[in-house]
Amino acid sequence: HLLIKGRADQISHVMNFSYPILIAFTAYLVLLLIIGIKAYGHTHSLNDYILGGRKLGPLIVALSVGASDMSGWLLLGLPGAVYLAGLSEAWLGIGLAIGAYFNWRFVARSLRIYSERANNALTLPDYFEFRFKDETKLIRSVSAIVILIFFTFYVASGLVGGAILFENSFFISYEVALVGGCLLIVFYTMIGGFLAVVWTDAMQAFLILLALVIAPILVFFEIGNGSELILKMETVKPGSTNLLSGVSSIGFVSLLGWGLGYFGQPHILTRFMAARNPNEMNFARRAAMSWMILVLAGSVASGLAGIVYFSETPLANSETVFIALNQSLFNPWVAGIITAAILSAIMSTIDSQLLVSSSVVSEDFYKVFIRPDASEKELILVSRVGVLCVACVALWIASDRESKVLELVSYAWAGFGSAFGPVIVFSLFLRTMTAKSAVISMFVGSITVIVWSNLEGGLFDLYELVPGFVVASFSIIFFSRLAPQENKPTLKEFDDITREIDAT
Repeated sequence: HLLIKGRADQISHVMNFSYPILIAFTAYLVLLLIIGIKAYGHTHSLNDYILGGRKLGPLIVALSVGASDMSGWLLLGLPGAVYLAGLSEAWLGIGLAIGAYFNWRFVARSLRIYSERANNALTLPDYFEFRFKDETKLIRSVSAIVILIFFTFYVASGLVGGAILFENSFFISYEVALVGGCLLIVFYTMIGGFLAVVWTDAMQAFLILLALVIAPILVFFEIGNGSELILKMETVKPGSTNLLSGVSSIGFVSLLGWGLGYFGQPHILTRFMAARNPNEMNFARRAAMSWMILVLAGSVASGLAGIVYFSETPLANSETVFIALNQSLFNPWVAGIITAAILSAIMSTIDSQLLVSSSVVSEDFYKVFIRPDASEKELILVSRVGVLCVACVALWIASDRESKVLELVSYAWAGFGSAFGPVIVFSLFLRTMTAKSAVISMFVGSITVIVWSNLEGGLFDLYELVPGFVVASFSIIFFSRLAPQENKPTLKEFDDITREIDAT
């Protein structure tokens, strides 16, 4: 009886306020603030603030990548989509798992080595400029602008998810929940920097795993055996247990296409750059993929469980299905911990994105164009101000109560995947690639996503990431052949680093 509550008082769509939930939840938030303060004491340089001094062990890298990747959509957007459409939405998770594996397999270790050899690059714009020896600063500027634009939307998606969680758990208004959640995340990110973010990410990864494994299992045990459950799902929502039900060819490609986005996500790529030892990446990959497969399966299972559990009282907002399961199944004290896990998924992505955005403000704009001789103390201060500024703009976007978490995430994910994904991959493997082809690719990829997302019908129903990634990739190949890299020092550096990557 510690975990499962009786069904006598179950689900009226509105989760009942509980002081045990509030107390457990508050204790978790206090722990986050303590971690942020502790990380502040270990942050002595800009390298520490942005990349943690490149001292992350493989398990921390793995868990931090997972937690920062799996934002609020994992516990809100994806379960909600499965709750509405059934098992066919699982193709999104399958596509993500495939993309994540290839990102770990072919990008992680190579980027870690190359970014350090390329003048110890701290940010992606840093890496791009040093990789291509671009003295015009154009590639740095373009990539920094892309990061700020799309991360602002991405942060907004997390704030929406956090506000939904607070609103449904504690019966406070959406606006108050939005501002309160934003202030909390901004505080510990501002003071603790990268170390605060990765330490909290590691803890949050365990909470997320716990929540997504336990909740659907309890529902399945309570409702009956596997055959009974499938029969009930089909009765409530015909076709919900069919992996291909209602999936068109365009929908199938769109869902799998989400995996392409991994190659261009700055908050994930910077974790690779911060690893202590590139030779530990194999262990990190295995740990990260094991965690990811478990949480994705749990997320899909939660949506399926909600179809049966709320069959008599359908939820008004599909994205609250996991919150409703949590507070209906568990003892209030346990529910408080699980509620904290939901917030973990949201916060672990927002803090990472805010940090990357702030590093762009300080390292790629302020230091390069305003005060090249700025001290590290001054740059850290600018980074902290950058966190606040990006958060304020994202807060304004998220103030729209009708915002959907998955829609905001999909737009930002597509933007980064198309603008940066091809550039990252080809920069590591295409010897003749130039800064000009990289800039053109970023521009073409971004524009394709923006234009495609505003068109409807037929082929334009395809997820904008797929055409954006393809067009950006072809532009790199075309312009690299048309005007290949001829700078001998750049070519020699590429050959030397490639030999190092292959040899270790």
